[in-house]
Amino acid sequence: MLNFFKKKAVKEDLTREENTKPSAGFHSLKVADVRRETADCVSVAFEIPASLKEEFHFVQGQYLTFKKEIKGEEVRRSYSICSSPLDGELRVAIKEVPDGRFSTFANRQLQVGDVLESMTPRGNFHRPLDPNNASEYVAFASGSGITPVMSILKTTMQREPKSRFMLFYGNRSTSSVIFRDQLDDLKNEFMGRLEVHHVLSREDQGTDLLKGRLDAEKCKNFAERFFDPATVSAYYLCGPGEMIGSISETLEALGAPKDRILYELFSTPGSAKIEGKTNKSEKRDFVADVTVILDSDETHFSIGADGKSILDAALDAGADVPFACKGAVCCTCRAKVLEGEVEMDMNYALEDDEVEEGYVLTCQSHPRSQKVVISYDE
Repeated sequence: MLNFFKKKAVKEDLTREENTKPSAGFHSLKVADVRRETADCVSVAFEIPASLKEEFHFVQGQYLTFKKEIKGEEVRRSYSICSSPLDGELRVAIKEVPDGRFSTFANRQLQVGDVLESMTPRGNFHRPLDPNNASEYVAFASGSGITPVMSILKTTMQREPKSRFMLFYGNRSTSSVIFRDQLDDLKNEFMGRLEVHHVLSREDQGTDLLKGRLDAEKCKNFAERFFDPATVSAYYLCGPGEMIGSISETLEALGAPKDRILYELFSTPGSAKIEGKTNKSEKRDFVADVTVILDSDETHFSIGADGKSILDAALDAGADVPFACKGAVCCTCRAKVLEGEVEMDMNYALEDDEVEEGYVLTCQSHPRSQKVVISYDE
């Protein structure tokens, strides 16, 4: 009870302006804290040098891309920021996955004082917030999918004091719930505005409604009891591709406008029903002259009919262009076509309006004209 009378310290606001363009290069960040969240997940906070303060401001729901040499090989991985810009710290959560080189290193070896190479925050898994809003938000997260949702949830509750937030969070058991104590604290702090419903697949909570996996049936049942799909201001979905595909499809069928459903993938969705839009043409038979622009510098190279992506060809030509997953998921290699035509094999990361404006994922892009100019600076 005494906690309610403590005077809170003023924390630095790390919010990035919406129109700020993140830089493409890597920067050295020292690890300030490593906190064990569950048996297979740690959260890691970083010291931000004064010279990088502005560049590492972020928007709730964004992620960092790290680079680390592990056993003689460069490994790049992207992890979502779990802190709010209003927390005064930059923190990511990293769950160990089988055979995951970076995640295993982070969970078993990373220590305070170590240095990681990181790109500046990026990602579009968010909607603008307004203190005057009285909106309703609904999130579906599974496992480590809670990471960006945690950032979104905390920021929304603080920035929009008249809005409500509802989280449906799927895990195997209570012990595997990441941020369990923090979520309990947030429910108490924002009582009446924040609801958290834990769905467990291997633990009985006394009701079938909260047992099993997050899927289409669960989504329908929750909508009948807890929210009107047509009036929710935004949905945030993060977890396995199959979960995201089934729930987004169900929400649309229940009347939720498609443009209000946001999702974040951590891996390619496989057979999940998630739009991965492409418009493949016949194999080209010409050599394309390509120019990529990064930090105002131009790199010129040619791409033959060998099927190589613009990203790989740029790397071969010596351009230090940004990338992480190379699987059409993370959006790190996003760039804008200034001249010519390109075609993407697959797209899970860009929104329709971005594609219309000329943005592409260069890891999936191939020339469809003899001259192509692409900028990472736009």
